[in-house]
This record gives sequence, structure tokens and C-alpha cells, in this order.
Amino acid sequence: MTNPTALPKLLRLTDPGLREQLEALPDSAALIGISTDGRAIAVDIEAAPHILVCSGTGGGSTTILRTLTAQFLHQGAHALVLDHTRIAHLWAKDLPTVTHRGNVAGIHDALVGLGSELERRIALDDLDGVPRLMVVIDRADATLRHLTRYWETFRQKDDPKRSPAIAALEAVLYEGRAARIHVIYDGPTTVGERLIPGAREQFSTVILARVSAGMWQRLAPIVDPAPQSSPLPGRVHVVQDGDAHPAQVPLMTDAEVADWLTATAAGEI
Repeated sequence: MTNPTALPKLLRLTDPGLREQLEALPDSAALIGISTDGRAIAVDIEAAPHILVCSGTGGGSTTILRTLTAQFLHQGAHALVLDHTRIAHLWAKDLPTVTHRGNVAGIHDALVGLGSELERRIALDDLDGVPRLMVVIDRADATLRHLTRYWETFRQKDDPKRSPAIAALEAVLYEGRAARIHVIYDGPTTVGERLIPGAREQFSTVILARVSAGMWQRLAPIVDPAPQSSPLPGRVHVVQDGDAHPAQVPLMTDAEVADWLTATAAGEI
């Protein structure tokens, strides 16, 4: 698929060998990309429960979220997709195991409900048969800003000052692993600002694309000096266990994801 010194310029689900690499991963893992030596770089959410994505303009964070989420859905997970643009993840709207929310009221209610689901799962004696739940937050900066304003507008006198939706998200970051609830979070500038201190440390896998040296220092200070970013689509660095790995992320379009997951549900894959 590639040689020892160069990353592929483009990866698609239909590329020779790529689907086999996806299928070879355990149910708790997803392929992030292919490294310079052709090795699959993956994330196992059993060990690293939450994923932080950060990209500059045109860096492809929405594509990364879509590709990762599709893999977990293929493996039997369910997903809550929070898409405040309402159009970034249209592929998710008609899938039976996905809840898609776009307006701020719907996102608020979904996160408050997520907090209740976290408590319910933690109270269970056995999670066998309980599907993993992927909480996917695209453009989290704007999402959390809107949630804060929404709560300031509608909260009553005796309600807590902070948004219960944001509090529920924080609870999932700290306790979600034990409940098989995992977060894929796009928008790191809110980590440590709108979220409580220490939230950044809950993301042991960080995917960076087209980010500044300052953002590298903020999100992956253990990697020094910061690697050079690439303008090529799908080119990222994956930070895991203190190391930064260059990788090419596979591209999955809305239509490809929808077709793949529809075939999965029908037992055709």
C-alpha cells in the first residue's frame, strides 16, 4: 500500500488491503490511518476511551470524525452525533443506531439524557450486551458556546449556574470508560476553558492536522519540537503514549459510510 519512506496521498475504503486491515482490528478499535511503513495506526477505546481531534482550516476534522464513528458503528456500537451545523453529518440521520441532534435545544436535552444514561449503566451489575455508545461532537467550540448561552437564557432561579449539559459531558469524560461510553471531540480550544480543569488529560489519543506550533504545545507538549504540518488532505499526526506518528487518514464520504453501514445492518458485510 505504501513504501517505507512515503505516506499514500489518498486512502479510500476500496483500496486493496484497507478493508482487511479494518476487519482485523478488535471490536474496541478503529483505524486512524496508515503510517510511513504501511502499518495501521489504530485507537483501542478499551484502553484509551476518548479521542481528541484538532485541525486547522481544511484539515478534515469532520471527515476524521465520520470515518472513526462509522467503524465503531460497523462493529456494533451506537452513536450520539452532535452536529450544531445540522449539515456536517447528514449520513447519520437515517441510521437506526444513531441519534443525530443539530439545534441547541436538542443537543442540550441529548447531553442531559446522556448523563442519566451514564448513571444507569454504572448502576448495572453487568454490561454484557450493552452496546458501546460513541458521543461525537463536531465543532465543539461553537457547540459548547451555544449550550452556555442557551442555559443562561432558560435556566430558572434555583437551577445550577453551569449548564447541566456540559456537566454531563464532563462526567462522561471522567466515568464513561466504565460505562462503555466514549467521546470523539473536535475542538480543543474549549478543553480547559469551557470544560473543567483536567478534561484534556482524559484524551489519551490526539489527532492533529494543520495546527500551529502553539496548538501543538497546548495539546501535545510532550512532543517537542512540533512536527511540520502538511497541506495534503487527510495527512495527520497521531499522538499516543508520548509519540507523534505521521499518518494518512482514509477518506469515507457520506454516501460511502451510509452504504457501508446499511450493508452491515443487512448482514451483507
